Amino acid sequence: MDAVWLKHYPSGVPAEVDVGRYASLVELIGESFTKYRDLTAYKFMGQAFHFGEVDELSRALAAYLQSLGMSPGDRVAVMLPNVPQYPVAVAAILRAGFVVVNVNPLYTPRELEHQLKDSGAKAILVLQNFAHVLQKVIDAVPTKHVILTELGDLLPFPKRLIVNAVVKRVKKMVPAFHLPGAAAFREALAQGRRLTLREAQVGPDDVAVLQYTGGTTGASKGAVLLHRNLVANLLQAEAWYQPALAKIPAGEQINTVCALPLYHIFGFNANMMLGMRMGGCNILIPNPRDLPAVFKQLKGERFHSFPAVNTLFNAIARHPDFTTVDWAHLKISVGGGMAVQSATAKLWLEKTGCPIIEAYGLSETSPAATCNPVDGLAFTGSIGLPMSNTELCLLDDEGREVPMGMPGEICIRGPQVMAGYWQRPDETARAMTADGFFRSGDIGTVDERGYFKIVDRKKDMILVSGFNVYPNEIEEVVSRLPGVLECAAIGVADAESGEAVKLVIVRSEAALTEQQVREWCQAELTGYKRPRVVEFRTDLPKTPVGKILRRELRDKP
Repeated sequence: MDAVWLKHYPSGVPAEVDVGRYASLVELIGESFTKYRDLTAYKFMGQAFHFGEVDELSRALAAYLQSLGMSPGDRVAVMLPNVPQYPVAVAAILRAGFVVVNVNPLYTPRELEHQLKDSGAKAILVLQNFAHVLQKVIDAVPTKHVILTELGDLLPFPKRLIVNAVVKRVKKMVPAFHLPGAAAFREALAQGRRLTLREAQVGPDDVAVLQYTGGTTGASKGAVLLHRNLVANLLQAEAWYQPALAKIPAGEQINTVCALPLYHIFGFNANMMLGMRMGGCNILIPNPRDLPAVFKQLKGERFHSFPAVNTLFNAIARHPDFTTVDWAHLKISVGGGMAVQSATAKLWLEKTGCPIIEAYGLSETSPAATCNPVDGLAFTGSIGLPMSNTELCLLDDEGREVPMGMPGEICIRGPQVMAGYWQRPDETARAMTADGFFRSGDIGTVDERGYFKIVDRKKDMILVSGFNVYPNEIEEVVSRLPGVLECAAIGVADAESGEAVKLVIVRSEAALTEQQVREWCQAELTGYKRPRVVEFRTDLPKTPVGKILRRELRDKP
C-alpha cells in the first residue's frame, strides 16, 4: 500500500533515519561509555551505577568470557531479572564477540533445557535463585561454563553482604543446588581484570541476540536479531521519541522506569539499549509484581519515561500507594506487549496527566514496528503509524493485499526485521513473504491516514456460527464495566454454533454479578459476540511481561 502514514508523522520525525550510522551495537555501546562516562546509567536498591563503571565491569567480564576458549559467534545465555549484572553481562557478551541468548529466569527445567539445546549456548550467567533449575538440566545441555551471581553482587560493601544474606537466609529465596565447577560472578570479574580484552570484530550482519518467542502460538523459536536490526530499531525509536523528549528541560538527563523484564525484547531495547544510546538512566525494578516494592523504589525519584504493558499501568493506577510517587515529570508512557485498553488509558491519563502511547512490535521486529505519535494528548485505540524506514501491509490468506477497511494479516518490512528463526529454515520461509515482509500472525485494519489497528491474533479468533469473533473487542468492551479489574475472552466448544465465547473476569469489586456482566454485554455487543459462559477468577495466567495467556485458559479450563 502507499505510505499514506508519512503525511501524518509528528513534526520533526523523519520518514527515514540513517540506520547504518553504527556498524554494530558494540560500536554504539563504546561511544556511549565514552560520551556519558560520568552519568548514572542504572539505579538499583538505592545505588547508582555510572556508564564508566558499566564499561569497566563489562570489559573485565568480556575478557573473562574470552578466556574460556569459546569461538566468535558462540552463544552465551543470560538468566537474570532486572539487576545491574544484566546490562554488564550483555555488554560483555557483545564486546567479546559472542551472541546473547536471553532466558526467562522463571523458566521450568523443560523450557530451559529446550532453549539451551536449541541455541547451543556454551555458557550461562544465572542468578543463584534459579541455579536449582539449571542443575536439573545441566547434564543434558551443551552449556559447560556456568557463572553464578547473587542479587547484591554489585552493591558496595557491606550492603552487598547484607542483601545476599537476607535473600538466602531470611527470605529463603535460594533453593539448594549443586553445580560443581561453576564460577562466582565476582571472581570472574577479578580474573577478567587481570586479562586483556581482544576487541571483537563484529559487523552489521553478525548475530547479536537470539530472542526466543514466548511460545504463546507454538514451540519457542529463536528470532535471529543481527547487530544492524537492533541498531536500526534503537535509532528509529530515538527519532520517534523526539517530540516528547523535547519537553524535558534542557540539560536534564532522561530517567526511565525499568519495570519491563530486560530479557524481553521490549525491555531490552526500549529500556536498556535506548538508555545506552541517549545517555539515560534506568531505574531497575527487579519484580514489578511486588507493587509495594515498586512504589518504594519510585518514591523520591524524578522520571520522564515509563514503558509498560496494560496490566502494569492498570495495577499501578489503581494502587492505594499511587500518590506516594511524583508523576509530575512523566512525559512519555509507552504501552506495548498487548493491547492497551481504553479504560486503563483513561484512568492513567486522569491520574498522571500523561497519555499512554500505544506501540506495536514483536521479538521478530527488534521489537518496534509502529507507534502512535508521542505528542498525542488522547488514547487512539490504534497501534499508530509505521515507524521511520518501515512499511506495513495487510494480506489475506492467499497473500493478496486486502481492500482499505478490511481486516488482513499485518505484514512488516524494515531494517529491524529479523534475519530468520535460528536453525529453522522451514519456519523462516513460512514467516516471510517473497518480497521480504514478515507475517506477524496478527489481524489488523488500517484507516485512510495510515493508522493501523489490531483486531486480534489469527489463532485467538473465535468462530461462532461462521462469524469471526475477536477476543480483543470483547475484552475492550467488558473492561469498561465498573467492577472489572481484568478480563479475557476465549472460544469454547459448542454443539450448536461450533464455538461460543467464554468470558473470564477478575473483579475489582466483589459485588459485581454475572447478571450485570450479561446486561452490559447485551447493550454493547451483537448477539453472537456475547459470552455464553461467564466465570469469575481471582487472577489470570500471564507471561512474565504481563500479557494474558488466553491459550492457558483454553488448555486448562
